[in-house]
Amino acid sequence: MKFEHVFNEMEIEADPFALCELNGRCDLGLGRLSGATLHYILSGHGEIILHDRPSIGVEQGSLVLIPALHSHTLRNFGEPGQPIPKCRPAELSLAQHLQGDPSSRPGTKLLAICSRVNVGLRGVDGLVELVREPLVESVGTDSAMTGPIEQLLQELSRPALGSRAMIRVLLLECMIRLLRKRLLARDPALDWMAVLVDGRLWSALRLMLDKPGDPHSVESLASAAGMSRSSFAERFSAAYGSGPMRLLRDLRMKRAGSLLEQTELPVKRIAEQVGFQSRSAFTRTFENVTGKTPRGFRAEARRNAE
Repeated sequence: MKFEHVFNEMEIEADPFALCELNGRCDLGLGRLSGATLHYILSGHGEIILHDRPSIGVEQGSLVLIPALHSHTLRNFGEPGQPIPKCRPAELSLAQHLQGDPSSRPGTKLLAICSRVNVGLRGVDGLVELVREPLVESVGTDSAMTGPIEQLLQELSRPALGSRAMIRVLLLECMIRLLRKRLLARDPALDWMAVLVDGRLWSALRLMLDKPGDPHSVESLASAAGMSRSSFAERFSAAYGSGPMRLLRDLRMKRAGSLLEQTELPVKRIAEQVGFQSRSAFTRTFENVTGKTPRGFRAEARRNAE
């Protein structure tokens, strides 16, 4: 498998976009979402604060992809004003903001378009789940991405026949351009993609992506890759930067987060579905990875959805 094949087979889905508006100096907590989160800054100046990583400075034109299960906060550096952050469906008022809001004083308001996204290969979910570090791009300095971003904003602000399909295509173009640019620059944040182009490792990786709850082991994954246990573990770690069981744990926690957000299944049942026989072991692992108990994560997701 070559990188060209990865791009050819790439697909993308996104939740409905929201327009997040921060008036004055204030924060908007976004919690830990089970999917990756895409932010595009329309105006203003601030930062994205992450729980376990350095903050990311953002300004007009910043495009930021935050990996799944990473708690983060959007902060506005604006002047003191009315510090009441709001999020609402993008189409309700995006057109007004694109035309310019005469009631907004420069330097006071931060506006961002945000959505949860899932990028995968055709027939396989979860490619973007393998992104472990935030990806940041300044669209203002990349003319190749300016066009699709502007078209995306127009489709979001004035939905019409075929807009959902157009939004998906434009998002895919943006993601391909972002990944291509970073790969050509040898960005270490994308070293993990070496796993995708190693045919033997891909056999094992696909098993983990498709069925993270199955009773995988280094031995069974090595067998799927047609390699010895030691050769597989060494080759996987060299390509991905950590061992296969660490990746499997993260994939299981991401799947658990989705189930906690989207279903009413009991925690014990979710634990079983992601490969844990013991609810207590699942709870410990989930809390170690996300900083929240399963019940706390579900409660936070419910509050964010209100």
